[in-house]
Amino acid sequence: MKVVFATFLILAVVLSSSLLQTTVAGSSFCDSKCGERCAKAGVKDRCLKYCGICCEECKCVPSGTYGNKHECPCYRDKKNSKDKPKESINGTLPPVSVSL
Repeated sequence: MKVVFATFLILAVVLSSSLLQTTVAGSSFCDSKCGERCAKAGVKDRCLKYCGICCEECKCVPSGTYGNKHECPCYRDKKNSKDKPKESINGTLPPVSVSL
């Protein structure tokens, strides 16, 4: 009985670690698109992290290093916990339109 339990435990650890690596690794699509998007970011690691999260959920990333959010409505419409637009991927606030 102990041998079966030990075998099961080892198998569970091996499978969970390989699943974790797959989840953390992300997709090559998102990695390449976010690499382009974050090329000029001031805080590149943060940009890549949050871009990757949005890409995995939205399955798209706007072209260029800033703006073009109309190309990806899911990405554009993301909100923070206070129901405000999320910061731009490069760490600056999104543009605000003012009518006079």
